[in-house]
Amino acid sequence: MPTPTAARHAAAGTSSLAQRFQQVRSQTERLAQPLSAEDCQLQSMPDTSPTKWHLAHVTWFFETFILERFEKNFQPFDAGFRVLFNSYYNGVGAKHPRPQRGMISRPALNQVLAYRAQVDERVQNVLEQVPAGPARDELQQLVTLGLQHEQQHQELLLTDIKHALSFNPARPGYAQQWPLAGISPQPLQWHSFEGGLLEHGFDAALDGPFAFDNETPRHKAYVAPFEIGSRLVTNGEMMAFMADGGYQRPELWLSMGWDWVQTKQAALPLYWQSRADGGGFQNFTLQGLVQVDAHTPVCHLSYFEADAYARWAGARLPTEFEWELAARSVPGPAGLRAEGNFVESGAYHPIALQHRGTGHPAQMFGDVWEWTQSNYNPYPGYKPWEGLVGEYNGKFMCNQLVLRGGSCATPQSHVRASYRNFFPPDAQWQFSGLRLARDIG
Repeated sequence: MPTPTAARHAAAGTSSLAQRFQQVRSQTERLAQPLSAEDCQLQSMPDTSPTKWHLAHVTWFFETFILERFEKNFQPFDAGFRVLFNSYYNGVGAKHPRPQRGMISRPALNQVLAYRAQVDERVQNVLEQVPAGPARDELQQLVTLGLQHEQQHQELLLTDIKHALSFNPARPGYAQQWPLAGISPQPLQWHSFEGGLLEHGFDAALDGPFAFDNETPRHKAYVAPFEIGSRLVTNGEMMAFMADGGYQRPELWLSMGWDWVQTKQAALPLYWQSRADGGGFQNFTLQGLVQVDAHTPVCHLSYFEADAYARWAGARLPTEFEWELAARSVPGPAGLRAEGNFVESGAYHPIALQHRGTGHPAQMFGDVWEWTQSNYNPYPGYKPWEGLVGEYNGKFMCNQLVLRGGSCATPQSHVRASYRNFFPPDAQWQFSGLRLARDIG
């Protein structure tokens, strides 16, 4: 039996987790609120999902991995949802094809919201009822994972609906609170690091209590001396690349990247278009169609575009270990995030650097996910989680590149220096940009 003190600590932990559960679940519904039922049905390409599917899938996660495991006399809300809203968990069973998620007109949005409400109440009851011990520890770990998973889908909800709304000729905005103001340009500076044989990966003392499996184990890796840019690459710098024929110069591109340029006939970043009056460029944002601001970080770049720009600039993309070393040079865990622009700002778009001369690289967190040149591989000694959640990350460690830092669509509490995002090199619909690096010596 636990001691009275241990019981009080366990109860406090459960209460805190219950509050966190309510906060995250409510935030998802707030992000969906500006959308109509018709908006929530849209799926614009196989890589994206409808808002309604996101709302249901994260709920399916709690029903499948929490309620089935811990609720007495478990009964599903709807047995058919087990297939409809499974994403990639082969161990759970059959899945509806991902490219056809937009064809799921039923259940209707109101029924999905009812599903969320019922599962929320049942999870809260389970959190109150499971007694202290190994089962409660497992429950708390799985609920925490479920909340981190839901925060990932909050970001996907925004990136996916942005892609869908971009096909509407009226260019409708998701939100109307444009954050840009007159910003003076910030010159690019370089921060030097000696490198060495250093520890990388998740450290609870540095990164907080949670990490995904792909951030572990902490291990040593050698980093040669390098320099990294003081800020993110901007739209204005991307326009200079374009003006210098960047999209027409095969010597700047990887072979696969040049094939991608030719196949797509790429000449602009995603969502950009030339103004009819010849006055520069406009781009589609979650605020609608706006003039491209030269000082704002460029985003929605593929790895191919980021790599080509870096070559044109006489630099390269950082490795993920260089990026992590630079991020950890920013003073304090709070300092890492304090400078960032996250989903909580309501901007839903990168914001130009607001200050000069911080003494450390700026904008390391938030605004845009930063491409690195690192392949998404397991760390030495990596082991996936046990059970069905072991399918979470490990099976995607092939043909992907690592991105770091979070974006303007990422919840602030979701990022940390050890966080490893990953996408294939042709992906553009995420808020992905770049920071330059170069060798020393």
